[in-house]
Amino acid sequence: MRRLNRKKTLNLVKELDAFPKVPQSYVETSASGGTVSLIAFTTMALLTIMEFSVYQDTWMKYEYEVDKDFSSKLRINIDITVAMKCQYVGADVLDLAETMVASADGLVYEPAIFDLSPQQKEWQRMLQLIQSRLQEEHSLQDVIFKSAFKSASTALPPREDDSSQSPDACRIRGHLYVNKVAGNFHITVGKAIPHPRGHAHLAALVNHDSYNFSHRIDHLSFGELVPGIINPLDGTEKIAVDHNQMFQYFITVVPTKLHTYKISADTHQFSVTERERIINHAAGSHGVSGIFMKYDLSSLMVTVTEEHMPFWQFFVRLCGIIGGIFSTTDLEPINLYILSPLRMGTQTTTYLF
Repeated sequence: MRRLNRKKTLNLVKELDAFPKVPQSYVETSASGGTVSLIAFTTMALLTIMEFSVYQDTWMKYEYEVDKDFSSKLRINIDITVAMKCQYVGADVLDLAETMVASADGLVYEPAIFDLSPQQKEWQRMLQLIQSRLQEEHSLQDVIFKSAFKSASTALPPREDDSSQSPDACRIRGHLYVNKVAGNFHITVGKAIPHPRGHAHLAALVNHDSYNFSHRIDHLSFGELVPGIINPLDGTEKIAVDHNQMFQYFITVVPTKLHTYKISADTHQFSVTERERIINHAAGSHGVSGIFMKYDLSSLMVTVTEEHMPFWQFFVRLCGIIGGIFSTTDLEPINLYILSPLRMGTQTTTYLF
């Protein structure tokens, strides 16, 4: 009785088989079938390799939200060389809250030679080439985010030659902490001094003929300093054609949280618009000679996260590739030779599926 029930159960399970098997003796191989098999296996191998390369790759995900942090300070990282001696120029920040941040808080004035050495010129040329490619191919910014912290490629290399030329410029570098409101960082003639109505620069003691605001921006960034990140003004060089010349940079700063598999940092991206003009009061062009960087902060914050395809998704896609190719190649006609139930001799009846 038990054997009978077991046999019935086994027969019922066999009837539920959705994948009936054809006996191997009923299947005939052919050259066309072998060709299809080679094509199928080659296609599966190529698609598997391509899918594995996609699985190994990562991409950057951008999310936007309102920046709710207004109490913290904003860090400005500066490395600018001006074609004037250090005793003739002064740098400071004045924000909309009428708060002045003097350069003595974090900036260092170093006598320097404005002309670059051959190695430094090659560094500047490569940096400017990268900047031009970034303007054309915005997707390259993702590559820079991924490679952040691998090397300090944006740092100006030291001079490799022992030049006997006396310093004719001033390198201003370091960092400042300012309020998170719009402000104006500027480098102009004379040192900055406090003033009841704001601030002023002691420019009366500097000879007008010595004015030369040709400058090179080796680095300018906002927020946490992340080596390897190239900013829009890195490598910029401007040559003044007149003593009374004003260079203006209008900057919009966007708070950015960067999360990659190598680094997590709170930094800032920014866009910039440049303008320069000659000061001529008689012609109605008023102003002060110098370098002015007027920055404003965006109310939106960007979160950049490096993402990777999960293994389960890679496995499902791989199974879909293999199963799909097998199902497609099974449509190839197969000749099945089945013994005729009417004639049990050597004659066979052929069914084409």
